Amino acid sequence: MPLRRRQALTGYIFILPAVLGFILWTAGPMLYSLWLSFHSWNLVQSPKWIGLGNYEGMWNDRIFWKSVRSTLTYAVIAVPLLQLLSFSMALLLNTPIPGIRFFRAAYYLPVVVPVAAGSFLWGFIFNSEFGLLNYLLRELGFDKILWFQQPRYAMAAMVIMSLWVFGGTMVIYLAALQGVPSHLYEAAALDGASALRRLFVVTIPMMSPVIFFNFVLGVIGALQIFTQAYIITDGGPQNATRFYSLLIYQKGFRDFQMGYASALAWVLFAFILVVSLLMFRTLGRMVYYEDQGG
Repeated sequence: MPLRRRQALTGYIFILPAVLGFILWTAGPMLYSLWLSFHSWNLVQSPKWIGLGNYEGMWNDRIFWKSVRSTLTYAVIAVPLLQLLSFSMALLLNTPIPGIRFFRAAYYLPVVVPVAAGSFLWGFIFNSEFGLLNYLLRELGFDKILWFQQPRYAMAAMVIMSLWVFGGTMVIYLAALQGVPSHLYEAAALDGASALRRLFVVTIPMMSPVIFFNFVLGVIGALQIFTQAYIITDGGPQNATRFYSLLIYQKGFRDFQMGYASALAWVLFAFILVVSLLMFRTLGRMVYYEDQGG
């Protein structure tokens, strides 16, 4: 066998586990769920073909539209706040002061805490009767807040919980900040630019690819929020936190409407795909690449 063919065969053997894993555990289930989305299946009886019945049922499903609204509201509020907080903290942690590594590690620490454990922790903090947050409010002379009993406060609590793990995005911003050429700041300072002016004419343009990257991932992640609502509220109160991914789980594994759940999943996939393409078409044009001159 020629050397080139032996090398190619060796390469195929090494990538075979990954390819088989993708086919068996990702591509295969995705195609099967697409097939199921046109069927009615309760996990016991054989799937029954209903065509577009599941998709038509969504249009008249009040809970479906409520979950869409809740998910979009969460994404619109949480994603910009998370990006702003992460970027601001990265700017602060980029200063060369004693002990800065400790603060970087401390702010990143919540990222390594499992989401389920963090949800239980925040559930205790927001508890309306013996929670730490309401205790502090009472000590300050304010009335207690029913965080998970009132829709507007439940959504606010979910947003606050999402901000707790800003460390992952912050680290990416911090790495990008340290990659901005120092001579650009020196040139701007010689031109008389203030610190705020340098932020907008040097830092943000040079970091625009990273900002765009974090924003896209943030939107995709926010549209798939699940664990916090599943553990703490189970979609309540009044469906205020019945996010879309939670609705998919409940329809499939609680109500045993697996065909309907598959249709919901494909609608979410299509929506995320469209939103991502729109962001690349619109916001992507605002990204500055130094090697391309803009």
